[in-house]
Amino acid sequence: MTIPHVTIIGAGLGGLTLARVLHVHGIPSTVYEGEPSPTARSQGGMLDIHDYNGQLALQEAGLMEEFHGIVLEGRQSLRVLDRDGTVLLDKADDGTGGRPEALRADLRQILLDSLPDGTVQWGHKVSGVRALGEGRHEVGFDGGATVVTSLLVGADGAWSRVRPLLTDATPQYVGRSVVETYLYDADTRHPAAAKAVGGGSLMAPSPGREIFAHREKGDTLHAYVGIAEPQEWFDGVDFTDAAAATARIAREFDGWAPELTALITDGDTAPVLRRLFALPVEHRWERKPGVTLIGDAAHLAAPNGEGANLAMLDGAELATSLAAHPDDVEAALAAYEQAMFPRGAEAALEGIEHEQMDSDNNTAHALAALFEEYEKSR
Repeated sequence: MTIPHVTIIGAGLGGLTLARVLHVHGIPSTVYEGEPSPTARSQGGMLDIHDYNGQLALQEAGLMEEFHGIVLEGRQSLRVLDRDGTVLLDKADDGTGGRPEALRADLRQILLDSLPDGTVQWGHKVSGVRALGEGRHEVGFDGGATVVTSLLVGADGAWSRVRPLLTDATPQYVGRSVVETYLYDADTRHPAAAKAVGGGSLMAPSPGREIFAHREKGDTLHAYVGIAEPQEWFDGVDFTDAAAATARIAREFDGWAPELTALITDGDTAPVLRRLFALPVEHRWERKPGVTLIGDAAHLAAPNGEGANLAMLDGAELATSLAAHPDDVEAALAAYEQAMFPRGAEAALEGIEHEQMDSDNNTAHALAALFEEYEKSR
């Protein structure tokens, strides 16, 4: 028996890393993506790619040189501010950190460029998936097209259409959402906010309310305003009215330093709501022939800085496991899952710990102290 053609649902970082590492090992695959093109929507902001997971995946993919070419220098610098603007931590990027920053869109592009033409089939939105028996599955797409496969991988994120083949688990709201804003030409048009963010990342946490921001390419600031409230609270905010939504979100930060609230009130784009969901911490399934999951489809967690890194590592490890078991697909899938389950659970627990940190009455000081202690232990 040889490894069958691999059908991958989802052209995010995990699915593309899987396809690339399979290609490195001479195993053919096709990635089906619902979006009509690579540029159909914004791909999000900055990612710190860690030397203990995401970079390992890029090494397996043979793309470290390309990755170094998209790293934004200096972006590992970090500032922690209290809500009154007091700087509690100001850590420069000395070039020795293991978490270089790059734009998600740039990372996705180097993965796309590394694949043979036709590997990604755009405009294929999955309408349903069903088991045919003996490890075979049929994937249906909007418009009526179908594909039958003997090896199906769900890399299709939080609301995976493949996941129900393996488990009844569904993502649950974590009790917090974030609102995204962008400030352009910040050094000249928004100098106070730009100074507060500095050259890399800003964290200004407090119980139930927090402001995070990244400096992206040039002097673009990308802010994430976190608010711990039930979904019904956000339902009461009219995000179709940008000015009204901005004003409502800003009211939650009355009394904060103006250089911080400017990241909300001075946004150059309409605020975008991102509700946060997670799967159960110990989410796993019994082995079923011919199908598995990677990334958020397998272990969606509250934001903890690991999501993209884990998705890429999942993809790389699944591919290398398949290459190592060319005569036994089920052994390859079982070996991959055995390593992936505890890894995903650990990351999920870290996400929960981050949420619990909001109950601390002095989270900015606690976070700054945590980083200081980490630096001393290195």
